[in-house]
Amino acid sequence: MGVVAWLKSLFILQLLIGFVFVVSGLILNFTQLCTCVLWPINKQLYRKINTRLAYSLWSQLVMLLECWSGTECTLYTEQATVDKFGKEHVIIILNHNYEIDFLCGWTMCERYGVLGSSKVLAKRELLKVPLIGWTWYFLEIVFCTRKWEEDRETVFSGLNRLRDYPEYMWFLLYCEGTRFTEKKHQISMQVAESKGLPKLKYHLLPRTKGFTTTLQCLKGTVKAVYDVTLNFKDKQNPTLLGIVNGKKYKADLSIRRFPVEEIPDDEKECAAWLHKLYQEKDALQEHYEKEGCFPGPTIKPKRRIWTLLNFLCWATLLLSPLINFAWDVFVSGSPLLIIGFMIFLIVASVAVRRLIGVTEVKKTGSSYGNTEAKKEN
Repeated sequence: MGVVAWLKSLFILQLLIGFVFVVSGLILNFTQLCTCVLWPINKQLYRKINTRLAYSLWSQLVMLLECWSGTECTLYTEQATVDKFGKEHVIIILNHNYEIDFLCGWTMCERYGVLGSSKVLAKRELLKVPLIGWTWYFLEIVFCTRKWEEDRETVFSGLNRLRDYPEYMWFLLYCEGTRFTEKKHQISMQVAESKGLPKLKYHLLPRTKGFTTTLQCLKGTVKAVYDVTLNFKDKQNPTLLGIVNGKKYKADLSIRRFPVEEIPDDEKECAAWLHKLYQEKDALQEHYEKEGCFPGPTIKPKRRIWTLLNFLCWATLLLSPLINFAWDVFVSGSPLLIIGFMIFLIVASVAVRRLIGVTEVKKTGSSYGNTEAKKEN
């Protein structure tokens, strides 16, 4: 193990990075709360400010992926498609197989200037998660329970509210509804067989309602749908904990652009279009399994320095008083102060670990396969 790798593995350094993220996140959340007074006065100004506040938080995670971990992202797509990145409102369809698939998406958002304005159709449980859910709330993220009868009004109103969003946004959809596991895949293919649909090998059957509704509500605003299929070299199974430990991964993303004019307006035809898309995504994954790459030309977008500069600014602001305080505590020799500070470190480490746990596959529960879940399709 080299010196740099050893330093990245040190728990104290990881804890300090987590401290910066959590404390800066709380400061940013409080600032977002204060901006709410702008909503009735100037809604677009509120949105522009919150876009930049969100960037200041999310870019710290992108910094972990790009600078701390050194993970590389390669795009398999045409230059004409890349030329449109960050210049139009789009819907992103991404396969949901990995713990860090959202982070690979975010690094692309950052490189093309839409990280702060990126959106997602998220499960309501995430609204209760500090920093993540709170930031999304101020960004007008659409939360749902995955029960259409309960979600209908909320989803329609939330999506329609985004039609005049001033910043170019990438709206992420996990059409499979939940992260891929073998058990969920077996259940999903039973549903496919019962409905006479072709079976998928690497994906779950897409839930079409979220896609057709999003496209219907945002048509006229959204110009295209980007189909993104993500995989990792050498059959790597990346985790956020691995990123925190400085482990390097190599991500490959196949990206195809579909203008909204090419997608049927009729709900049933649109659903059929989505099913066909997932059959094509499955074929792309099959090609990757055999060849170790996706078909087509490759592009490696350049990293930007802003994520690192943003983190260094927060680290300078927050770590200097923390280190001075820690020094004063230990120099004082007071057992009470030292014990109190150690308890603070333990609580901080547990909080950071809990946030990481939100992304872990084995801890992401789902009702997939239940009678209620099946009704949603």
